[in-house]
Formats: sequence, C-alpha cells, structure tokens
Amino acid sequence: MTDDQLLRYSRHILLDEIGIEGQQRLLAAHALIIGAGGLGSPAALYLASAGVGHITLVDDDSVDLTNLQRQIAHSTARIGMAKVQSAMQSVAAINPEVTVTPIQARADAGLLSELVARADVVLDCCDNFATRHAVNAACVAHRKPLVSGAAIRFDGQLTVYDPRDEQSPCYACIFPPDTNFEEARCATMGVFAPLVGIVGAMQAAEALKLLSHAGQPLTGRLLMLDARSMEWSGMQVPRNAACSVCGAHTS
Repeated sequence: MTDDQLLRYSRHILLDEIGIEGQQRLLAAHALIIGAGGLGSPAALYLASAGVGHITLVDDDSVDLTNLQRQIAHSTARIGMAKVQSAMQSVAAINPEVTVTPIQARADAGLLSELVARADVVLDCCDNFATRHAVNAACVAHRKPLVSGAAIRFDGQLTVYDPRDEQSPCYACIFPPDTNFEEARCATMGVFAPLVGIVGAMQAAEALKLLSHAGQPLTGRLLMLDARSMEWSGMQVPRNAACSVCGAHTS
C-alpha cells in the first residue's frame, strides 16, 4: 500500500480483525452490485469508501425525481442520467482509486453468468423476484457468496447465501422459484427513506466481512427489521436438500 492508502484506510488497519492484510484483500477484491437504487446506492458508496478495488454496477434504469427521496448516490442535477453512470460519479468523488465498471442493462441469465464468474462477492440490491432468482442461480453455479437485501414500506431483510458452505441455503431454498409471491414495489407500496440506507449499509458490511475475512457472516441467518418500532428479529434458515437450484450442485 502507498502512504496515502495507509492514511486513507488507517481506521480499518487499526482493527485487529482487518489490519493491513485484510485491507489489502479489499483493495484486490471485485464486488458485483445488482441494482443502483435504494440499496445499491449506500452499498456502493460504503464499498468504495472502504477501498474495494473494483466495483461493477448493473442497472438498466435512469435517475428519476421520485428516486431522490432515498437513493443517495444520485442527485437532482443527474435526473435523466443512467443510474450506473450517476453512481459511478458519486463513487469517484469519494474514492477515485476505485475502478468502477458501469453496465446499463437488465441483469439476465447470460450477463449474470459472465459477471458473477469474475466477482469475489455479489450484492443483490434489486427489487424483483425474477432478477433475484437469476442472480442466485448464477451465484450457485459459480460458487460465489451472495449478500441479499430487501426493503419495502417499513420492513427490511438481510442475509448471506454462500454456496461454498455446504450448510448454507440459497435464495431458492427460502423462496422457491415456482411459488407465486406477490411482487411489492416502492412505486406502489412506498418505502421509508432511511430503511434502504440501513439495509444497504449492512449489505456492504457483510460484503466487507466476506472479502476481508473479518468476523462471522450472516450465512444461514435471516435478519428482519421492523423500522416502525426499530426492532430486529432473526431466524435460522436451513438448506433445502430438495432445492431445485442448489440441490443440483451438491458435491
């Protein structure tokens, strides 16, 4: 690390759980973020500020006035700009040393297979079940850890799926792809602005722990937040041996 990097990341280096070796892992790491909106915004900004060397952002949307209530990587001046380009500018303002690859496209199976294979950790910050299942399938296929977050109204969820761990469930173990879940979107249901910041920042925290080898990740545990009362609850989520996704990849 350079002298400037030692100074920039000094508060991480002071942590015994991270230190110089952990920070060097972050500098060499590649994080893939699916979605540059409410969850992806704080996740990208915290990964960049922490020194993750390469961040790939995937989102097909553009900045809209209604986004600005909660999507903190964007600004009024960037309305109409591609979200991945807007977020890239915000990342560069915080840490110009971070390499950002912006991809303005819908995350389909083909694109995800290519991108997930290159990443060290994947953050699911999208807002629909179809994309979540596609991201999960790619992570299972390439054995890459997946940090999954969700937020709607006043309710948030967070967990880690890690195909490298034989005991870890995948997203499809908990939300089977053949089940009809009601799609809940911010445009129709609303969302409490700081909630996406809380969940997105925690996604960044879990990704940083995985990359730096610090602490214990949330693998196998689902955290749920009721922001009305600001109360957390948690539950163990076991792997489904009959899962149509990760069951087929059991060694």
